[in-house]
Amino acid sequence: MASIFGGSSSAVVGLDIGSDHIRLAQLKAQGAGFALQRYGVVPLPMGSVVEGEVVDADSVGAAVRDLMRATGVRPGTEVAVGVSNQKVVVRLVDLPYMEKAELAGAIQYQAQDYIPIPVEEAILDFQIIGDYMTSADEHMMEVLLVAAQRDMIDQMVRSVDRAGLRLREVDVTPFAIVRGLLGVSPSAFSLDAEPEATAIIHLSAGITNIVVVEKGIPRFTRVSSVAANDLTQAVATALNISFAAAEDLKVRVGLPSPDEGGVVVEFPADIDPDVARGTQEALEREVSRFIAEVRRSLDYYLTQTSQVRSVSKVLLTGSGAQLRNLGSYVARGLSAEVELADASRWVQVPPSLQTLYGADRLGATAAIGLAMGSVVA
Repeated sequence: MASIFGGSSSAVVGLDIGSDHIRLAQLKAQGAGFALQRYGVVPLPMGSVVEGEVVDADSVGAAVRDLMRATGVRPGTEVAVGVSNQKVVVRLVDLPYMEKAELAGAIQYQAQDYIPIPVEEAILDFQIIGDYMTSADEHMMEVLLVAAQRDMIDQMVRSVDRAGLRLREVDVTPFAIVRGLLGVSPSAFSLDAEPEATAIIHLSAGITNIVVVEKGIPRFTRVSSVAANDLTQAVATALNISFAAAEDLKVRVGLPSPDEGGVVVEFPADIDPDVARGTQEALEREVSRFIAEVRRSLDYYLTQTSQVRSVSKVLLTGSGAQLRNLGSYVARGLSAEVELADASRWVQVPPSLQTLYGADRLGATAAIGLAMGSVVA
């Protein structure tokens, strides 16, 4: 693993390995932004990735090869992959000031005080956010520390090897998501960014990434296992139908508009109204649980900071964010402004990819962010 933070000097494919799909994006620098050269998405066999962790490297590698054939990516191409699961720990820590080279040597000894993973079983990386003087004239520094369980990274590396690709770097998926939404120029880690705190919710099939960005810096990350598949399973359980049938209903029916007091004006013509109402009732119950989970995470963040009293803006992204009316429910549940967000403001999409990318623009955020981290703008 070259760098868990990414940032190489040459164009690299971004590979987002999710719980049920793999997404690939390749960009090139174009003016102040990027041009999308390749984009693709393929399904994964069920159970090959569980809650963000690769458990079957052979199946994942085979799916990546399918994606390479579909997109024209050749064996030997360098890739940046993202990781996000319970075996990745991100912490903002305050340490006595030292030069970067000195910190690189000391971090192995400092890290154990801040991470629940034994240092000998972890891969560590860090980024210095800034330095400051305390009231007692102590020179301190704020460091973004990342620790990833070595065995989990090894499984990800095996998947890339099985596909015949070359691993350039492992990035932290929440950082890639921030990059995809907020851009790299100015950097998502810039201290000169706007001072407001913004929450980013990336709802995918198997996990949800919750990130709070303050002054341009990701100051809080949390991975929740309450995700889009839980919404589907709630429908399947309530109606006693298969997961696939429940997924179809979830996508086609969606949530009722809260602006209409829960009254549904129109259902798809081929869906029984009672089935549609049952679908929406199940979705509403599960979405309430999802919002409560997000609210607990944000409340915890606010108890840890003295600078921000509330999170008033939420960027909602990820494949699960396409659920009809979900943004309105999140806005009401969190008492915040909610915007469906993607990477389109940074990326020019050629006509040949507009249909594919347009249909998956919310799901594409992490893959685009991974590729952005590897292109010099």
